[in-house]
Amino acid sequence: MTVVDTVGITTATSSGAGAFTELDNSKVTKFQYKIMFISGMGFFTDAYDLFIIGVVVALLTTQWNLSTGQVSLLNSVTLAASAVGAIVFGRIADIFGRRKIYGFEVLILAIGAIASALSPNYVFLLVSRIILGIGIGGDYPVSATIMSEYSGTKSRGRMVGLVFAMQGAGLVVGPFIAAILLASHMSTGITWRILLGLGAIPGLAVFYLRRQLNETPRFALAGGDPAEAQAAIAAATGQAASKGPRAASKARHQQSAFAGFRTIGRNRQMLLWIIGTAGAWAMLDFAYYGNTISSPEVLKAINPNGSLLYNTTLQLFIFAVFALPGYALAIRLLDKSGRKKIQCLGFSMMAVAFYLIGFVPGVSSTVAPFVIIFGMSYFFTEFGPNTTTFIYPAEIFPVEVRTTGHGISAAAGKLGAFAGAFLFPTMLASSFGLRGAEIVAGTVCLVGLCLTLWLLPEPKGLSLEQIEETAYSPRAGASGVK
Repeated sequence: MTVVDTVGITTATSSGAGAFTELDNSKVTKFQYKIMFISGMGFFTDAYDLFIIGVVVALLTTQWNLSTGQVSLLNSVTLAASAVGAIVFGRIADIFGRRKIYGFEVLILAIGAIASALSPNYVFLLVSRIILGIGIGGDYPVSATIMSEYSGTKSRGRMVGLVFAMQGAGLVVGPFIAAILLASHMSTGITWRILLGLGAIPGLAVFYLRRQLNETPRFALAGGDPAEAQAAIAAATGQAASKGPRAASKARHQQSAFAGFRTIGRNRQMLLWIIGTAGAWAMLDFAYYGNTISSPEVLKAINPNGSLLYNTTLQLFIFAVFALPGYALAIRLLDKSGRKKIQCLGFSMMAVAFYLIGFVPGVSSTVAPFVIIFGMSYFFTEFGPNTTTFIYPAEIFPVEVRTTGHGISAAAGKLGAFAGAFLFPTMLASSFGLRGAEIVAGTVCLVGLCLTLWLLPEPKGLSLEQIEETAYSPRAGASGVK
């Protein structure tokens, strides 16, 4: 059976579902772990860069005499550029295929990182960070969808979650390297260049491996290349050794550049879902990136006499003790408890933590209680919406608009992150102060909770084709899949 949507795009639904039974029922294979690793390296870089720019800005503020406005822009411009990259790469991948462009986004990322390290002045650095952001944004929809479309039903949440959990390694490696360089008393001018330049290495390391993948089986079959789909399934399920892709996949979705946006906008179910995925991601990233990129300023507000090295080490402690276990628990429970329950719990506990900092004076004036409460917010961010908002759009949108839907959602997240990263330094320096900024972050998390409860489905245990049928069903309710 096929379904023709309102703009004339033909979509394979139940007719193709049987083709993926073996893949859906398969255990996780070495090949799938390989995809997880090469996909996850982009998110390692994202997290590394997320932390490092805060340290770099702290060093450059004195060296280049930066104003508060310049600091805010430097903190946030990469995130705004990421929104552009997510939209553009997400749309291209739905038309020409995931593999067609896979790998080129990390090349853009690497070029931006190298150019940033060589920057002679503020404007050059700003432009380099924009290039970096386009590459980071482009990696979101393509990597998430490739892992989702290669995964089995019972392990899909775990595998896509593991891709994103590579961010946790970047969160730890970033401050670890920064602490080593700061402790070495190396020249400030050399330190910040090394920190920025190292961001190019992960992307360059996996470029070749990304170019060797087959097209995903779902896109290949829906795009008219069943031989490529069968080769991909055989490799993913361990039936055949992966010998690299065929010369070129013939899979294509014959649609215009804007057709995918119209498909989502004119389908009531998908429109509600995109509001849920994009809105929740924007709320999460406002609070998460606002706090994390501004962490040197946040910790300075708690401990004004602490050195940059001391505060960097403290941030490393928070990430290692609180954030990493959050990722680990999310990976363990995603396919058992489900995405919706974990996202709701995460948003709720983030709001509690931020409100405690904002409304209880003692928390924001003493290092020990602040570190515990602030650390709790990171645990429930990772064991919660920071992981699930990445997974949701890679599952619930149909194959011909899957990377488009993910790109829109990721772009909304990055715009929320841009707002948080841009506004946090201003709020911290104003009468709002730390407590006011955290109250804003807590309120934003409550909005994310409401969007999740009202608009998002629970895709746990369902194949991508079953979810796709719900997306096109005229009888689906607001949340669709139960």
